[in-house]
Parts: sequence; C-alpha cells; structure tokens
Amino acid sequence: MMLVRLGYVAMSVHLQNASPSKTMTFAQFSKIKDREAAVRKLERIAVSNLETCLRLLRHSTAHGISFFRLTSRIIPLANHEELPHWNYLRPLKRALEDIKDYLSEHPDMRVDFHPDHFVILNGIQKEVLNMSIRTLRMQEGLLKGMGIDPEHRCVLHVGGGYNDIEKALEQFIHNWGLISESLQRMIMLENDDTTFTLKDTLYLCEKLNIPLVFDYHHHLAHNHNSVQWEDDWERVIKTWEFSKLPIKMHISSPRSEKDFRAHADYVDLSMFLEFLETVKGSVPRIDCMIEAKRKDDALFKLVDELKNQPGIEFIDGASFYIK
Repeated sequence: MMLVRLGYVAMSVHLQNASPSKTMTFAQFSKIKDREAAVRKLERIAVSNLETCLRLLRHSTAHGISFFRLTSRIIPLANHEELPHWNYLRPLKRALEDIKDYLSEHPDMRVDFHPDHFVILNGIQKEVLNMSIRTLRMQEGLLKGMGIDPEHRCVLHVGGGYNDIEKALEQFIHNWGLISESLQRMIMLENDDTTFTLKDTLYLCEKLNIPLVFDYHHHLAHNHNSVQWEDDWERVIKTWEFSKLPIKMHISSPRSEKDFRAHADYVDLSMFLEFLETVKGSVPRIDCMIEAKRKDDALFKLVDELKNQPGIEFIDGASFYIK
C-alpha cells in the first residue's frame, strides 16, 4: 500500500474574507506623505495576511488536510528597492509565533512555498539573481519564524531558456555556486510546461542533489517526442533519497485541449488515477499538491470522487491508502 496525502494552494474558496495576499502597490504607498505611517500600514497588511494563513491552517486541520502551500505574497513590497532598510520580519514576530505554536500542536502538517515566476536562479543579469536571492531569504526568514525547518520547503522552476537550453542549464549550475548553503538546502526544482522538461530538470537535480517535484500536467504539456515519464520515475524518487521529507508532486488538469497549459477549476479523476496506478507501491508515501483554480473546493471534489474508487481507503479528510 502507498499513503497519498492531498494538499491545496494558498487560499480557500470556502472561507469568507480569507485572502492571505492582501497588498499595497508602491504607487499607493507613495501617496502616504508620512513614510513611517506608510510602513506601519504595510506591516499591518502583512500581519493580517499571516493571521489569515493561520485561519487557513485551522480550516485545513478541521477538514483533515495536512499539506498546504503558503502564498508567496504575505509581505507587500518586501525587498522593494525604495525600502532597503525596512526590517519587515521584526513586526511580524507575534503573528509568526502564533503559527509556530499551532504547527507545533499539529506536527504532521507539511507547509511550503512556491515563489513567484520572477524568482530565477539561472539569470544572466546580476540584478535578477540578487533580487531572487533576497526573495528566497525572505521566505527562509518566514519559515524560521514559523518554526519550520526550511530544508526542501521552496519549489522553483529552473528559470529562463534564453534560446539555448543547454547553456541555460549550465548557467543554473554556475549561479548555484553563488547561493548560500542554507538557501540551497531550501530549494526543490519542478519541471515546467514550456522550457525545461522532466529530463532537463532531472539533469540539474541529479548533478546538484536537489529533490525534483514532478508536475504531471506540465510533463503532458511539454516533453520531447512524447517521452514517457514512467521511464524516469525511479530517477525522480532517487532525488529525494537524502531528504527528510516524503516525495511530493503537483497535480492539475488542463482547462481544455485548446488551452492545455492553463489549470482547470478541478482535477480530472481519470488523469489522477492513471498517475496513481503507475506509481503505487514505488514509495511508501507521496504528497500531492493540487494546483486547481478552485483551491480547496477542488480537493473536496476529488476526495468525494476517490471515495467511490476500488482499492482506495481514506484515513482522514485528505489522506488515503491505495492498494
């Protein structure tokens, strides 16, 4: 048997007023003449976002969900060039400790980040790399403030292709040596749907000892000559060999044949079952992050559909054994 745990991304469609990504643009910030008052407003927004994250964690626990992705937009204007001396973590200490206390009471909850697309580690421009590193440091600080070991809690795409995939991969390897060991330990890599295939991403993961988060939908959207992902599944598993965490993957479904790369509102049951039937028994446990537009509602719908399937035995609201 293999244990499967389902998770969802960043927010709930079932909770009211539950956006953990409330923000303020720099234009709005600039209109506040009192700079200190403007900064305090940013901090209040960030505290509110963290309080909403705690609400979402409680909501997840109440429904038997123990896998959750935090939004990467908790702190508005963090690392903005016009706010170089803002110590944004200090005023968040109490809110972070509240989450830390909650997670200490629920040690089975797996929480991680997926930074926005502008976090690129194979950039050829120094400014892009430096901004990416600053963003990763921010997320490392948030994780530590929540009492979460940052190791393998942040999944990234490889970055830009720059019209030369081989050169772009080598640029990633070069830039990797410029990143601190603590940030290196935090990172996982994901195959994407336009540029870096599963095999491309495996090349980096195996060379640099980085866990690979397999995105099934991305592979279907982008692979060379209809390469079968099953042939590389054992290689994916081995990238997790030295991680403290179980293997994780992303599951989503295409919105349509015409708009194949876009995520649908829900997960196609047959598509997910096809994946599970292929990998069952290959690992003791796999955590599956649902990347669907309907967030937790997509998880609830998938659970209801899975409960009618033979060989599946649920143990809580979002975890089951597949025989």
